[in-house]
Amino acid sequence: MAVKIRLRRMGSKRNPFYRVVVADSRSPRDGRFIEQIGTYNPVVEPAKVDLDEEKALDWMQKGAKPSDTVRNLFSEQGIMKKFHEAKNQK
Repeated sequence: MAVKIRLRRMGSKRNPFYRVVVADSRSPRDGRFIEQIGTYNPVVEPAKVDLDEEKALDWMQKGAKPSDTVRNLFSEQGIMKKFHEAKNQK
């Protein structure tokens, strides 16, 4: 089973709000997910990102692949740097 960390769209028309979720890659974008690890609100200025860093690192160490957008969010928060440092220490 391929696991992805990706965005799940919430909110109304022209007012998007996203949840960062861990989901099976075969499930639909807004469908079934395994766990919610954060939120992303691009409407407010600056964009608001709330992530559970420990859960994100744990899922990536288990093999979950972040989508391109989530990878960018993780990079801005410094999660990707911590993941690579932990990976290189092993």
